[in-house]
Amino acid sequence: MPAASPRPPQRIDGRTARSERTRAAIVDAHVTLIREGDLRPTADRIAKQAGVSLRALWSHFADMEALFAASGQQILDQRDEAHEPIPADLPLDRRIDAYCHQRARLLEQIAPAAKASALKEPFSQTLQSYRRTHINRVRAELQTLFPDAIGTDEDLLNALTAASMWPSWGTLRDGMGLEPEAARAALTRTITTLLTPR
Repeated sequence: MPAASPRPPQRIDGRTARSERTRAAIVDAHVTLIREGDLRPTADRIAKQAGVSLRALWSHFADMEALFAASGQQILDQRDEAHEPIPADLPLDRRIDAYCHQRARLLEQIAPAAKASALKEPFSQTLQSYRRTHINRVRAELQTLFPDAIGTDEDLLNALTAASMWPSWGTLRDGMGLEPEAARAALTRTITTLLTPR
């Protein structure tokens, strides 16, 4: 019986590839504008940044909520790429130090997106969902890193989570005007106090 001939490599339809590139360019433009300080970019500014027409933007995204979903996922993916696992077998003080250094770095990275999200989140189920995702990931990391200290203490886990999230960091950086190092020192002091037995 003759051997089956190999299948020819699948070809990506040109229109599909262009559509994917356009969609990615729009998401990149939205995230870039926010990172550059435009916390409430309009669809027109996003389209211009992406180099596409306004019509093209709306042909790829039904509404701004759909664009929030795609941009939020990109920011979440970038956060995951920047996250470095911390060994859970380090001494407690070294775990706390590593955790706070990383939280400070990640919070500085997402600062523009967090500020932009805060303006729209009360009216956006998508942004509210991403906020819950961020909270759940921080809670999971805390439970993984500090199981010996947290145990089943839900109140402690809640306090640690709140101290680790953007609203607390934003208060230190923007409300109090602290530089990143001073804000990180305050975060470290808070986490250490919560985790250290009295």
